[in-house]
Amino acid sequence: MKLIDAHCHFDFPCFDGRRSNELNVASSNDVVGLVIPGVRRPDWARVRDTALGYSGLYYCLGIHPWFVREHSAGDLESLESALSARPERCVAVGECGLDRLHGDFSAQYPWFEAQVDLASKFGFPLIIHSVKAHDDVHVTLKRGGWGGRALVHGFSGSYQQAIKLVDQGCFIGIGGVITHPRARKTRDAVARLPLESLVLETDAPDMAPKGVEVGANSPVYLRKIFECLSEIRTEKTDYLASVLFANTCLLYGQSLW
Repeated sequence: MKLIDAHCHFDFPCFDGRRSNELNVASSNDVVGLVIPGVRRPDWARVRDTALGYSGLYYCLGIHPWFVREHSAGDLESLESALSARPERCVAVGECGLDRLHGDFSAQYPWFEAQVDLASKFGFPLIIHSVKAHDDVHVTLKRGGWGGRALVHGFSGSYQQAIKLVDQGCFIGIGGVITHPRARKTRDAVARLPLESLVLETDAPDMAPKGVEVGANSPVYLRKIFECLSEIRTEKTDYLASVLFANTCLLYGQSLW
């Protein structure tokens, strides 16, 4: 069995001094790799260096909706320049998106649209942060003529919202949310969605599974999320794992692992 953490903030300082151990423990739980999203321009070098420091790790470059006020047009130009160089192990644009619960929603729109355009221009997948904004994300992608691959990470929402995103070329990121019994709507959506649309993620150190302290999430717990998903779905465990692995490779455009 091979599992991939499709979205993990492994560059965050809370992992300093223990990354090798975390990866060793994760490996013993069938995790063979992970992808680190970028959220702020000042952190891009740290994201890159973290990924390049270990086998099986890849990264993305982007500007998160929470931090758009910290950036200027010059940062988008820098993002375009970086992507045009197709740097080693950079596999997607993001984390970008929309969030109705944090920051100025109207200010987030042009930054999301600009990163959608850059991903289209250079043929990169998109890593999308969407909180209470699934319909807005869908409309933005459709209006922009999006025809590539995208991950709506840490999905929490209804089947109806999810299937619209899937129809627009999105994969749905399955994380710790599904381990909480109160997340009935999301668990129902995950049970009904096409298996070919799902990928696993932790969003570590955030989005902790049930039983894990808030802020203490880790790629170590990806297997815990997978086991919960296998209880929700009807497929046999080995088949479920093999399709999730193939989905993640397809999302990022090549067989990286």
